[in-house]
Amino acid sequence: MSTAKAGRLLIADDDPNLLVVYVVFFEAYGYAIQTATNGLDALAAYRAWRPHIVMLDIEMPHMDGRAVAREIRRINIVCSPLLLAVTALSTPIDRAESLKAGFDDHFVKPAQLPAILAVMASHEGRCPLSASC
Repeated sequence: MSTAKAGRLLIADDDPNLLVVYVVFFEAYGYAIQTATNGLDALAAYRAWRPHIVMLDIEMPHMDGRAVAREIRRINIVCSPLLLAVTALSTPIDRAESLKAGFDDHFVKPAQLPAILAVMASHEGRCPLSASC
């Protein structure tokens, strides 16, 4: 992926070690990144920054990732971001609940970051990088 094409990526996870890994990996592909360690901060960061892609853990303090996803989908915006769940919740019911909440995809930890990157790359063009999603 060209660094010129990468957009804004918001990552929320309550595990600070995972956040570091995610940031190092996705920054290497040119993404501008903001992070949050709980759902309320993730939603506030989304509203202020309007990233193109939002990667959320499900089980976070203050507001779970599914509630954040539902709120992001509820907000009346021109361009919806790509919403990715990255969680320890691994059953088919968990995946169905994530999709029902508005996520575009559901990855189980330990997630394969190249697979997530591939989904992100397939999102390019769905929302122009110049647009505020």
